[in-house]
Amino acid sequence: MTRPALFSALAALLIASLVSSTVGQDKNGKLRFGVGPLQPTPTETKKAYEPFFAYLAKQLDRDFDLVATTDWAGIAIALANRQVDLAWMGPWGYILAHDDSDVRAIATAKYDGKPIYHAIVVCQPGTVKGWPDGAKGKRVSFADVGSTSGWLIPTAWFRTKGINPKEYFNYSDGATHAANEISVVSGQVDCATDFDRNRNAMIEGGKIDRSATEVIWQSDPLPNDAIAVPNDFDPALAQRIQKILVAISDAQAKTILPRHYTGFVAADHGSYKMIEDAGVLVGRIKKK
Repeated sequence: MTRPALFSALAALLIASLVSSTVGQDKNGKLRFGVGPLQPTPTETKKAYEPFFAYLAKQLDRDFDLVATTDWAGIAIALANRQVDLAWMGPWGYILAHDDSDVRAIATAKYDGKPIYHAIVVCQPGTVKGWPDGAKGKRVSFADVGSTSGWLIPTAWFRTKGINPKEYFNYSDGATHAANEISVVSGQVDCATDFDRNRNAMIEGGKIDRSATEVIWQSDPLPNDAIAVPNDFDPALAQRIQKILVAISDAQAKTILPRHYTGFVAADHGSYKMIEDAGVLVGRIKKK
């Protein structure tokens, strides 16, 4: 074998060994955590969720870095591209990442003791009589296309009715959930998508008044946020993390999790089948 050929072969072998190495196998390495836009800004998200990730890292006796993304698609991309080792992500973001690179869910967050929540549509009170007929032609804002409750679920619901929301409404998308609520309150739009947890939190935090928006549509129950890891993450470490998460008590949750989060239940990919089915329905992913 010539020297250049030998060099190329060795280089290829080195690259292959690096690519195939199992994520998390270095027991002393720093873990890279990521979280989606669960608060109005990345700074607020990081501040709210850092105690949880610090707790997890301490239980594993590892150092960690934490990044908060500005949109739901961003956290899916970060996990799929191995920029993070473990992510707290929305259900739709998880499905996108699973479809792209076979990442896997290991736990589902509980909120007020339940592993479920609902997508909703809010409107200015009294402006819409009947959904969706009463909103036809009105200004309706969907959240960004990586959002489960703000884009995927309402889009899939409209698909079952044979309606294209982009043609049916004066349509826009790309907003955060908080921005959607504020846009309805301020009169910038007539209606907007959101999820019940966010609306309740904004009311509780004094950011909007309960009477300022009206819920006119609610989805079937949806699985809460997923904790997910890449497909080549160390299986033993993933199982250990799952056990740590499920063991978090209500009392512990009050000290390490944002308000109303009460722990986790064990999950796998099947836990998010209804989200995957919705993704197939809107044509974003293919049925496997």
